[in-house]
Amino acid sequence: MKKIAVFPGSFDPITVGHVDLVTRALPFFDEIIVAVGINSQKKYLFSLEQRIEWLEACFDDQPRVRVDSFEGLTAHYCQSVNAKFLLRGLRNASDFDYEKTISQLNQIIGDGLETIFLISQPAFSHISSTVVREIIKGKGDASSFLPEAVKIPS
Repeated sequence: MKKIAVFPGSFDPITVGHVDLVTRALPFFDEIIVAVGINSQKKYLFSLEQRIEWLEACFDDQPRVRVDSFEGLTAHYCQSVNAKFLLRGLRNASDFDYEKTISQLNQIIGDGLETIFLISQPAFSHISSTVVREIIKGKGDASSFLPEAVKIPS
């Protein structure tokens, strides 16, 4: 059976930290699905189409990475694509506290869905999509936090 992991997120926008995490996780899995979660209650800076386009461009040289989107519970999405693993990155202790609780709930809802945590490399631990969005909204230069494939219109 294929070892499939889902790396869920809003990726609004994808950052160099996200790309690094997927790249580092590839040796552990046969396939990683980078899945954009759609939450109708959330306001995004970039359209779903734009985020998917960027994700596909970032991973176009990785045949074992697939890009998708989903609505509803992440655990249910994982079941629908036969993924037994969730991939999550941890930047700090706050991330761990939050992610630990979510992983325990996902294991129950997802019928044994395992969450695999990778700790961010120090060079990326200060980067979050939230901070990058604020830089972009403030007309700052966020290029050092974004993969080369992500071009933000001026």
